[in-house]
Amino acid sequence: MQAASTPSTLPRIVHRGIEPYQLTFDAMRAFTDARTEQTPNEFWIVEHPPVFTLGLGADQSHVLAAHDIPVVQTDRGGEVTYHGPGQVVIYLLMDLRRSHPKARLFAREFVHKIEQSVINTLAAYNLDSERKQGAPGIYVSNGDWKGAKIAALGLKVRGNGCTYHGVSLNVTMDLAPFSWINPCGYAGLATVDMNTLGVSVTLAEVQHALAKNLQELLTAS
Repeated sequence: MQAASTPSTLPRIVHRGIEPYQLTFDAMRAFTDARTEQTPNEFWIVEHPPVFTLGLGADQSHVLAAHDIPVVQTDRGGEVTYHGPGQVVIYLLMDLRRSHPKARLFAREFVHKIEQSVINTLAAYNLDSERKQGAPGIYVSNGDWKGAKIAALGLKVRGNGCTYHGVSLNVTMDLAPFSWINPCGYAGLATVDMNTLGVSVTLAEVQHALAKNLQELLTAS
C-alpha cells in the first residue's frame, strides 16, 4: 500500500491582491475549518482598504474616532489596529504541529520568528528595529522615530495547532488613521512607515522580501 504523501513544509504563497478585510477574514476561517493533515500551509499576501480591527481583548474605547472607516471585531489576539493601502499584510495559515508536536508550547517561538522576519526585512533596507517587552510588534530602535511602531502582529492559534491572522508592515501609507485610535491599546503611540524613514520602495518588493524571510525562518529546524 502506498503511503500517504506528506505536504511540503514550505508554505505556499498566495497573492490575493486588494481585498476587503471581512472577505479575507471569512476566507481564513473557512480555510482553517476545512483543512486536513494534507492541506498545505499557506501565506496569504493581501492589501486592505482602510479598516480598524479589534482583537479579542480589545477595548472599543481605544477607537477614538473611526471617521467612517469600518470597525471589525476579530478572533485574533491583541487590541485595535489599522490596515490600509500601502501596508504589507501577510496571513499565516499554518499547522504548527508539523514543526513541533506540542504546538501550544511552540506558539511563543512562532511569534518570535515572525518578529525576527520583520526585523530582518527592515535591516535589508538599513532600518534598525526591535521588539518591546509586553508590547507585541516591531518598533524603530534609533533616530528621530525611535520607539515608533512600524509593524503589528496578531494571531489565532486553535487548539489543534492551526493558525491564522498574521503580520502587517507599514511601507507607504496615509498614517493619519493611526492617530484616530490608541494603537494596540497604547495612547499616544507613534506609528511610522518605511517611506517616512527615508526608504522609497514598492509595496510588491517588500511583500516579496517579508514573505521570503517568513518562509526561511518558519521552516528552519
